[in-house]
Amino acid sequence: MTGTFMPATCLTGNRSKRTRVDNTPINGNRQGLYIALLNIHGLIRGHNLELGRDADTGGQTKYVLELARALSRHPDVWRVDILTRQVIDAKLDHDYAVPEESIGHNAHIIRLPCGPRRYLRKENLWPYLDIFSDHILPHFRRVGRTPDVVHAHYADAGHVGQQLASLLDVPLVFTGHSLGRVKQQRLLEKGLSLKKIESQYAMTTRIEAEEATLDSADLVVTSTSQEIEEQYALYDNYHPKRSTVIAPGLDLSQFHPCGRMHHYGDIREQVEKFLHHPNKPMILALSRADERKNLATLVRAYAENERLREKANLVIIAGTRDDLLKLDDGARKVLSQLFYLIDLYDLHGLVSYPKNHEPNDVAEIYRLAAKTRGVFVNPALTEPFGLTLLEASASGLPIIATQDGGPRDIIQHCKNGVLIDPLDADQMGETILEALENKSQWNRWAKNGIQGTSRHYSWDGHVNKYLSQLQKIVARHKKSRISISSSEKLSTADRLLICDIDNTLLGDRTALDQLMQVLRENAGHIGFGIATGRTVDSVLKELQKWDVPVPDLLITSVGSEIYYGKPMQPDKNWRKHIDYRWSRERILKIMRKFKGLTLQPDSEQLDHKISFNVDPKKMPSLRDIRQELRKHDLHANPIYSHEAFLDLLPIRASKGRALRYIAMKWGIPMDMIMAAGDSGNDVCMLTGDTLGVVVGNHSVELRKLHGKPRIYFAEGHHAYGVLEGLQHFHFLEKKRDTA
Repeated sequence: MTGTFMPATCLTGNRSKRTRVDNTPINGNRQGLYIALLNIHGLIRGHNLELGRDADTGGQTKYVLELARALSRHPDVWRVDILTRQVIDAKLDHDYAVPEESIGHNAHIIRLPCGPRRYLRKENLWPYLDIFSDHILPHFRRVGRTPDVVHAHYADAGHVGQQLASLLDVPLVFTGHSLGRVKQQRLLEKGLSLKKIESQYAMTTRIEAEEATLDSADLVVTSTSQEIEEQYALYDNYHPKRSTVIAPGLDLSQFHPCGRMHHYGDIREQVEKFLHHPNKPMILALSRADERKNLATLVRAYAENERLREKANLVIIAGTRDDLLKLDDGARKVLSQLFYLIDLYDLHGLVSYPKNHEPNDVAEIYRLAAKTRGVFVNPALTEPFGLTLLEASASGLPIIATQDGGPRDIIQHCKNGVLIDPLDADQMGETILEALENKSQWNRWAKNGIQGTSRHYSWDGHVNKYLSQLQKIVARHKKSRISISSSEKLSTADRLLICDIDNTLLGDRTALDQLMQVLRENAGHIGFGIATGRTVDSVLKELQKWDVPVPDLLITSVGSEIYYGKPMQPDKNWRKHIDYRWSRERILKIMRKFKGLTLQPDSEQLDHKISFNVDPKKMPSLRDIRQELRKHDLHANPIYSHEAFLDLLPIRASKGRALRYIAMKWGIPMDMIMAAGDSGNDVCMLTGDTLGVVVGNHSVELRKLHGKPRIYFAEGHHAYGVLEGLQHFHFLEKKRDTA
């Protein structure tokens, strides 16, 4: 499979000359797939993974890293990139600041800026994801090829991935790892209020990101069938035919049983120093210090079962810590609760909870527990897969795990343990005790686990199934080719000013004249365009009324059409590009059911736009509209503006996506584009790596952008606000990086 970099234009050091990117890679061979894996949050590097450091650096990180390495070894793969957030933080190793790290044959970790330089937990990353998305495009330009597939891991990567795949016109694969609706249900069951869940986990944003990703995804990859049937089924965009189960692989060279003369290293001393009788069977739990891991219930199950306390020791490996007070709030709360329970039940000498361990110690901990004829317990509230269960199983350690997700499939395949209700402490304690006391069953489970992991969970098998699915969706996907239209001005421009027309560009004659004068004075290097909800004919009439020259480009009808130059040449490829999953008549039929919506005149209706006038008091919420469409497997982007208009576009169409398409087509970096607007349909072109200007007379829908990075709220109204933005950003003096 040969991929080509379709938007293959770039600016050279001479801005008057634009050349296409050379599509020949350094090694001269373009055969094979180029796969981009998005894993934005947490900490990821090619060695000494800090698993368990916090709630964001767990099994998902390890899975993505090992997947990249396994894929890169396959002959059908040309290159694999893990795209993640660059972190420059004095509290962390410098490894996370390095822009690029090789992790194997043709496999790389690419770290890109995303908001503040310091480390942030995933719930705080949402405001910066559009910037991250815009930073990815220059990387593909440097590689000289677009990926054949974008695979997003978790909701934040899904938000970025669906934008990226849409813009590049490549298939999108999604793996949720854990899903917002499931997590919300579990937290409610534990007694947390919706208000607290929202404030701590940004759950509404996360769930909508998952829904939007499923809107665009060509394939959903899960680890278990239960994820598809029970977890993804909670979503409006539930389409099991677009899902497949591929169980993760395991590095069996690292996780295996121990021999008789095995030495366990320093970790044995770290574990045993807490225990009065270290030779007792070990009940092992290994996870992040995260509330969802439900470690407190395990402690209660152990503490309240007298026979279990006499029979075995409890060992909890909950990440690493040097100073409890310096941990994040979630980890500090979980560990404080564990320490409280240990003290409350007087479990000193019976429970081991080492402060630190190295990544290489993990396999030794499993083997040490197996040597004592112990068991591994995963009491998590929800477990999409449970990589630790495989690691323990391969090491000869029977497993007891939550009756959810991955544990079901693992125990079904390996027959090496039993499932439990994670909220029933009494039953949990009795189940663990029975597993330790039944010697013949323990032997059978230990043997089955070793054999079952080897048979069902190898990386070679995972990669073969994975690539088979990818080849199918790549073959089905017809990639549109971005061709260069005739627009002499855009061929030489090194920056671009884009304005909404009504109430932004127009509205004040004096301000408009001043802005036009500035554009004339800088005509040699600045391109000028308009982005509007109006049709092209309406725009041209309005510009003529205000004596405004025809701009270099027009984004019209809320981003569903693009035109260039005085002839107003339409971009036909854009029309083909946004036709993806668009069913105009079926959508129109559903929309007629809603109250408060009146179709605008035929002159405002287009092939890729359905427009309504609205009664704000009667119209449904955008959330309700999206939900109803998704239930009917219909895909649309509803845009509400001025509290008076509602436009439905294809999911690939918007002012912002049209703007990024243009930037890619003409090789203009996003940070060399300034966009100005006043209403809700301008949001997606104001956010991201563009320089966004909100004029003083803006609508209430834009108030939510206050505090967003790279957005300036001007005091001046209409074109005065645009002029103020030019000055604030030093846009006319800003030099372009030609490196």
